[in-house]
Amino acid sequence: MSNNPSFVLRKAQDVVFEDRPIPEIKDDEVLVAVKKTGICGSDVHFLVDGRIGSYVVEKPMILGHESAGVVHKVGKKVKSLKEGDRVAMEPGATCRVCEDCKRGRYELCDDIKFAATPPDDGTLARYYPIPADLCYKLPDHLTLEDGALMEPLSVAVHAVANIAQLRANQSVAVFGAGPVGLLCLAVARALGASRVIAVDIVPSRLEFAKQYAGAETYLSAKRQEGESPLAYSQRNAQAMTEQLGIKDRGPSGVDLVVDASGAEVSVQTGIIIAKRGGTFVQVGIGALGVQIPALSVLAKELTYKGSFRYGPGDYQLALALARQGKVDLKPLVTHRYSFDDAVQAFQTVRAGKSEDGRPVIKAIISGPDVSPDDLL
Repeated sequence: MSNNPSFVLRKAQDVVFEDRPIPEIKDDEVLVAVKKTGICGSDVHFLVDGRIGSYVVEKPMILGHESAGVVHKVGKKVKSLKEGDRVAMEPGATCRVCEDCKRGRYELCDDIKFAATPPDDGTLARYYPIPADLCYKLPDHLTLEDGALMEPLSVAVHAVANIAQLRANQSVAVFGAGPVGLLCLAVARALGASRVIAVDIVPSRLEFAKQYAGAETYLSAKRQEGESPLAYSQRNAQAMTEQLGIKDRGPSGVDLVVDASGAEVSVQTGIIIAKRGGTFVQVGIGALGVQIPALSVLAKELTYKGSFRYGPGDYQLALALARQGKVDLKPLVTHRYSFDDAVQAFQTVRAGKSEDGRPVIKAIISGPDVSPDDLL
């Protein structure tokens, strides 16, 4: 593997290392030598199931999209970057001319080429070609691991700052304390939230949320045998509001609920506990058919929004929050792997813990010939 070693998903649960050609770049692109890549839940979904919703793996595809690296080659028209620059990579190139792109909602572009979303290759390779304006220089005090985590941080920024438009002194509850949920809590805290609440079914993740974001925590009740999802959600919401003193109006209410889990019962519980006139943002990907308590949405006049990836300004704000120390990304990295151990890395993330029993928050795979201990 001397050319462009790549970690390729051929079909569900079938991954191999392949030596791919070094990509050619256009005049407005750069070729990045990828040094650090985080494993996202969507990568695991594609590996396990071969699809997410309508996105189906129909031909071999390189995995990975949470990446940072060093500029290796620069296109003729590129003036903003030079060889050797350390950059975070925004992994979605849009058409730039459609209605959504022109109105500043490029995340909705129908012609987006998003890394590791079929049919487009991802970043788990030695080299990745990318438009120069989708690369963001990293300050010296941030590592390339930090740069790789700009992607999930931008997802959180998009949900909390852009879609929800959180204001200082508002309260936030986040369902799902995985990497995106934790970063939603951190972004809310950085933007001045008066109260942040983490909800999960895993005690270790809630303990991490408490230490990482200063969150109050709620361990969801266990579902009873024969209990319907909605009946469980109503009971769970009642227990949560009683335990945490949540009201459906006034200063004790929850202004913003973010679901970062995708679980039907989390969506239902979140809608039920949201205050009157509050906002609910869906960022987690779950089943295609989810029953929601529509009467709660109606009677409380909730604003229900979807949040998809990230858009204009999100990477810049994410970088600013990390650069200023308002969001610390380093504690999220719990596991590090060499490129040759990518299969083991995915197995660990899928299991939720490594063989030594340590829970996984974020696993990072280093690029070819890069030591996992070298944070760069």
